[in-house]
Amino acid sequence: MTTTTLPTPPGSPHDPGPALVVVAHGSRDPRALRTVRALLDQVRALRPGLPVHLGHIELNEPLLPDTLAALGDREAVLVPLLLSRGYHVKRDIPEMAAASPVRARVAAPLGPHPLLVDALHARLTEAGWRRGRGDAVVLAAAGSRDPDSAVDTGRTARHLAARLGVPVVPAYASTAAPAVPDAIAALTAAGHRRIAVASSFTAPGRFATETAAAAPWIAAAPLGTHPAMARLILHRYEEAAPATAPAAPRELASA
Repeated sequence: MTTTTLPTPPGSPHDPGPALVVVAHGSRDPRALRTVRALLDQVRALRPGLPVHLGHIELNEPLLPDTLAALGDREAVLVPLLLSRGYHVKRDIPEMAAASPVRARVAAPLGPHPLLVDALHARLTEAGWRRGRGDAVVLAAAGSRDPDSAVDTGRTARHLAARLGVPVVPAYASTAAPAVPDAIAALTAAGHRRIAVASSFTAPGRFATETAAAAPWIAAAPLGTHPAMARLILHRYEEAAPATAPAAPRELASA
């Protein structure tokens, strides 16, 4: 009697697919690391059995090269915990991956994407956002010299404006213009009476704190552990993973 061995279905406990490495920037604020670790716990809860790892570009351990070295030569998908393109996405992360034995694929940054807008909208609502006449929003982001970063932040601002039904102006905590206080001043001069600040930051830190302090009305909390962020990380993983990786949940595949 001949026994036929069937292939292990992708996504089973015996074939979890490529490892997921979430790449955070790193911060001197201890709240940032706690937030990122809690977010990764949400990702693990959504996809039991998927190996989920953390690596930082700088400032916090584990650093990305150390995380990749520990993985040996296995397959991995690196998902930047960053909200737009820029130097880290285009240069730092690919170069660190190329210097390691890991067979790596680098996913797109988290933004722009509808799930990111979901999280931004929810954080504004939690802060007390209610649409009124004359309202406007400043979308506060970190800023970059790379023009693609401003393109991505601008797209996110347009999507958020469509969701809220009010003007949304992108502004930056450093490097790029306009600065957050300048964007607030311009909206005030244009006659907007209530101006909220949406926090386009993944975790608490200096930039999030400074931009919140500039808000003349309400300031949303960083995106942090909002459930849409964990779903978005997995969505980017699925986009970059080879076809043999576990299939995305229906809600992610349609996002």
